[in-house]
Amino acid sequence: MNLNNNKNISDFSDSKNIARGSFDETRLDDGFYVLCYQNNENEVQVVEREIDSRFIQFHFCIKGSSDFIFNNGNYRLRIEEENSLLLYNPQRDLPIHLDVHPNSWLVSILVSIKKFHGLFSQEADYITFLSEDNKDKKYYQDGKISPSMAIALNQIINYNLNNSIKSLYFRGKALELLSLYFNRSEDADIEQCPFLVDETNVIKIRKAKDIMISRMAEPPTLQELSDEIGLSLKKLKEGFKQIYGDSVFSFLFDYKMEVARKLLESGEHNVNEVGLKVGYSTSSHFISAFKKKYGTTPKKYLMALG
Repeated sequence: MNLNNNKNISDFSDSKNIARGSFDETRLDDGFYVLCYQNNENEVQVVEREIDSRFIQFHFCIKGSSDFIFNNGNYRLRIEEENSLLLYNPQRDLPIHLDVHPNSWLVSILVSIKKFHGLFSQEADYITFLSEDNKDKKYYQDGKISPSMAIALNQIINYNLNNSIKSLYFRGKALELLSLYFNRSEDADIEQCPFLVDETNVIKIRKAKDIMISRMAEPPTLQELSDEIGLSLKKLKEGFKQIYGDSVFSFLFDYKMEVARKLLESGEHNVNEVGLKVGYSTSSHFISAFKKKYGTTPKKYLMALG
């Protein structure tokens, strides 16, 4: 099986109405991968990935919906928002061919049966398709994404830590997701994460993130943000940390630095202009912040790019 990081896909349909795309792919270990895809456009995007019969596939639709296409388009299987799909067929390869609908996000975990047995060797009788009777049978299962799984999925899709630890972080989250997926007690999820059971609170936290991003140059205080989204300061802080894995202002700082880096790379703005665009009134404050994030000054960063 040939799995390379961020592999570009070239063999898509030539239809003018279909956009091309490729997974953001992270290798966690031999036979263990996390794939992420975000279609933020207003058209369907096709994503493909070769996968052989040794692999179990776990697909999680965080937002929107997508269609899995099988048998050269003769069969479609839809995955909706907040739903999961497990695919396993030891008798034949199951390559991914996805029609990702507009404004849809997916996270997929690919794990070889050998690796999977190593993780769950004590649970073979409990996990139906690993039992002796079923080991050579195909297995499809759909289900709902629990609140606790939603936290881990959002932390993967919104990853904003140092790139050098991405594989380690994703490995931890992938194992957490698999543990929650096979959790025997449905009630345990609710006990683990009472905050996220309330869908309204999740929507408010996402709104808070959007507000901070849209007003990053002059962001509101936490109290102002709390008032604007209609959530207590305590719940705002706790909920933001649960969903995005960071405090509100740490998240905003990382976001601003990423925007600044891309603006600098575009070559269309000088250091002062970039600093102002991301909310620093003086270039010295911006340079200091940039150095804190990237370990070098904006000028030296650009020089290193050549």
